[in-house]
Amino acid sequence: MQTAQGPDPSTGGGADLDPPTDPVLRPVPAVATGPAPTDTEGAGPAASARRPGAGSPAGGASTPTGFVDDPEKRARLRRMKAVALSFLLGAAVVWVVFLLWERNGGPAFTGYVRAAAEAGMVGGLADWFAVTALFRHPLGIKIPHTALIPRKKDQLGAALSDFVGGNFLAPTVVGEKLRAAQISARLGGWLSTPGNAARVTAELATVVRGAVTVLRDDEIQAVVDQAVTRRVVAQPWGPPLGRLLAGVLADGSHRRLVDLICDRAYDWVRNNHETVMALVSKQAPSWSPRFVDGLIADRLYAEALSFAWAVKSDPDHPLRKAIDRFLVSFAADLQDDPETGERVEAIKQQLLEHPDVQALISRAWSTGKAMLLDAAEDPSSQLRLRVTDGIARFGQRLDTDAELRDKIDGWMVDAASYVVGRYSTEISTLISDTVARWDGPETSRKVELQVGRDLQFIRINGTLVGALAGLVIYTVGELLV
Repeated sequence: MQTAQGPDPSTGGGADLDPPTDPVLRPVPAVATGPAPTDTEGAGPAASARRPGAGSPAGGASTPTGFVDDPEKRARLRRMKAVALSFLLGAAVVWVVFLLWERNGGPAFTGYVRAAAEAGMVGGLADWFAVTALFRHPLGIKIPHTALIPRKKDQLGAALSDFVGGNFLAPTVVGEKLRAAQISARLGGWLSTPGNAARVTAELATVVRGAVTVLRDDEIQAVVDQAVTRRVVAQPWGPPLGRLLAGVLADGSHRRLVDLICDRAYDWVRNNHETVMALVSKQAPSWSPRFVDGLIADRLYAEALSFAWAVKSDPDHPLRKAIDRFLVSFAADLQDDPETGERVEAIKQQLLEHPDVQALISRAWSTGKAMLLDAAEDPSSQLRLRVTDGIARFGQRLDTDAELRDKIDGWMVDAASYVVGRYSTEISTLISDTVARWDGPETSRKVELQVGRDLQFIRINGTLVGALAGLVIYTVGELLV
């Protein structure tokens, strides 16, 4: 059944015969008011308005979001429908006029014009039927294989999904497009342009600020505690420290530290004569004469100063060798001796359980967050300046190093090929799933709004070609009689 406004040859509901009532062109009311139309097919806005949940997720369908309800397009569609209808009505008028003229003794050419107009009407009506059948049931009659878009939208979506998946999401196609795009070369040229690196850094700073701001401090602190602190506690310190010390001893790097200690020891002895004298006097017995204590203290000071100088100036001094032997033995004990390992673990536990260390760990994220935000917000911070410089240098290298560009392009091609090869079905299914959620009649109206103007030329051509074909057929028939 059709709406109360009468049949429409051009749209299946009489809109071309009465353009102002075209259901495609009228605004769709938000709420149906007045007497409800009886269109059981749901064609037209009234049916969409009255169908529960039509065009909404709650009703199992949604309005297609890829279309724009453009008033200018509606006006152009209305004009083209009027033009196509005028050709059809013109052919009908010509047919009636020349039919009457021919029957009332008109000249011979009236038959030719009448036949051409008659065939033009047939061609125009046939093409009107074909165009209308795409979007709705012509005249509201449920003729088989009509209203193709609302009835077959799911199949069309699946076919489009398969077509896109097979022809656009193929790894070879994507790889060729990426290589032809020369993304790395364009990126290098853009980054090497003055000012663009700073723009990228500013955008990165904005992203960092946003990410850091939305993160909850207690959750990040829990992650730090879980990922860092507990790992440090669980990891034995003895063997790693032993290997580190053994490596330092192997290349002789520890000798600089020994030299520094010897230098400081010699300087201390040399500059603390009074301290040595007071220490000897304090330790001397009370009955010892003071001048004897002074002589002993001077002698001890001279021996200590001489020994400190010998250790400082002689790289092969026995004390230095003794220190080397001790360190080598200690490094081996750290790696292999269980008792030494237990002592190191005990020291580790005491260190980590110290209140100051616990407070430092608890403030680690807060401190790092504040430093990161300050550096991100300050365009003159060392962090942003270094990031900007690094991005600019990377862009210059991309711009000049063809081998690097080829390598990066290869990485992008491999990554894209992997993604489309593994997930092309899921990506293309997005098309069919989206189309399946659309409301059928609403989708039909929107599609007609996008392509219906061009389809009206089919009706115009059908009228003209039909008229020519009818003229030729009638002429051939007259010649053969």
